[in-house]
Order: sequence, then structure tokens, then C-alpha cells
Amino acid sequence: MKTFDEDAHLNIPAHAPLHLLHQAAIGTLATHARQPQGFPYPTVLPFAPDAQHRPTILVSRLAEHTRNLHSDPRAGFLIVHAPDGDVLNGQRITLVGTFEHVDPAPSVIQRYLRYQPDAERYLVLGDFSFWVMSIERMRYIGGFGAMGWLSAADLDPLDPVSFDEETALLAFFEDHPKRPAHMQLLGVDRYGADLKMSGVRTRVMFDSPAPDAECLRVALDDCIARALDA
Repeated sequence: MKTFDEDAHLNIPAHAPLHLLHQAAIGTLATHARQPQGFPYPTVLPFAPDAQHRPTILVSRLAEHTRNLHSDPRAGFLIVHAPDGDVLNGQRITLVGTFEHVDPAPSVIQRYLRYQPDAERYLVLGDFSFWVMSIERMRYIGGFGAMGWLSAADLDPLDPVSFDEETALLAFFEDHPKRPAHMQLLGVDRYGADLKMSGVRTRVMFDSPAPDAECLRVALDDCIARALDA
């Protein structure tokens, strides 16, 4: 019988799981229910990927899933990207790991609100807190014949873009003389940029990973050029 670690990676395109984590705005969180004890308790939540591509959620302390996480931080998180509605042939990834509460530092708040601007009204209530998922394993399915288990280490071997580096890149993008007015940068990493175009979120994948700030500026220049040519 095949064991968990023996499951082979079948035809998974390079960086596909990473890009998928940036393509959806909503995920399904499955916690361990307190009542009835131990049963899976799924719920749908908005999320934002952090600099290490990990789901960050903003939850009320009164919510059942928050109480479940306090009792047992182990959880699953399902992300699906099937814009044409064909879920079985679309991309999906199931993450398993643990959630932990994180302080509302400017780096956390600012990034989350760029991805989920409607959440600002919840922050002022004072009842909501941020939690981030530490990923242990993930099951990626990219359609028939493209699937497999991966570890957290498989996701991204490069150093994440720092808060200061991303802040500078956001300013560079905002002040770019050729940037279309309808084009907003939500976040950037070594492999792509998350944009909002006329209110619609999209992921632009770089031709190759950008290991430093200069390469990232060149990649963002290319994103703007693509938009102008479209």
C-alpha cells in the first residue's frame, strides 16, 4: 500500500502551487470542532497570502472556527481557482498545518487590506485578530494527471520580499509614469505580481524568478508594458 510520502508528483508545472495561493481571494478553513468534538468544521473565509505565500485570515474571537483554533490549532485550508466554473478540471490545493495568532503589525495590516480592503471595517471593531497558517504539507491538483503532495520547503526556496523592499516597490509602481490609472499593485514576490485591474484581481507571473530589487523593478516594468499592449 502506498504511504503518504511515497505519492509521486505527477506533471505539476513549476511554481504552479505557489501561483495558485495568489489567485484566489477566498478559501475553505476546516478546523477541529469542539462540539461535537473532533469532527471537521468547515467554513469559508477571505484570506491574503503573506510574504511567504501562507494564508493570513482575519477572524472574530466569537466565531466558532476561532474558538476551535484556540482549542486545536491544526487545520486544513482549501483554495480553488476555477474561473470557468469547472472545478474538477481547475486548480485546487489543500494545505494542512497549524494556525497561530499574529500581532497586528503594520506589515500584516497593510498587506491584508490591500488584498481585502473591505476588512477595514472589521478592524475598527477591535474584536478581530489575524492568524497565519504554518504549512506542513499540501496536496496540489491542477487537473487530470497533474497532482501530488508537496512539503512547505517545496513551495519557495528563495528569501521572501521584505516589508521595506515591498514598500519601496509599491511606491515605485504607484509613481511609474506609464502605469495605467486603473492598475493597482497589491503585492509582489519573487515569482509574480498580484494586481487589481479595473477592480478585478489578477496574477501576473514573471518569466523567471526575480532574486533582487532591481530584477523586481524590471519585472514590474514588464507588467506595465504588458498592460499597455493588451
